[in-house]
Amino acid sequence: MYLEIVTPEAVLLSAEVDSVSVPGVEGQFQMLNNHAPIVSVLTKGEIKVFTHSHPVKSDDLSKEFRRDAGDSKILILQVAGGVVEMKDNKVIVLAD
Repeated sequence: MYLEIVTPEAVLLSAEVDSVSVPGVEGQFQMLNNHAPIVSVLTKGEIKVFTHSHPVKSDDLSKEFRRDAGDSKILILQVAGGVVEMKDNKVIVLAD
């Protein structure tokens, strides 16, 4: 699936990924390929991007991301809130 993470300042990530986990209002949830269409509000927390089949080079990665200490193919981004939409295997995150 394709993921775009956008802030008011910049596009932080635009890449093919395996899945993404986001901090929804009612708890953390994960979206995989072929997930049902969804729009949700995000709260303060971590977005986790799983890139095992689609590695992201450090040169292509925004400085706001950090790699998981136990698995370098998991990217973590702290957000204060935002909105996520998934439709047709494309996820767009508008993050604060």
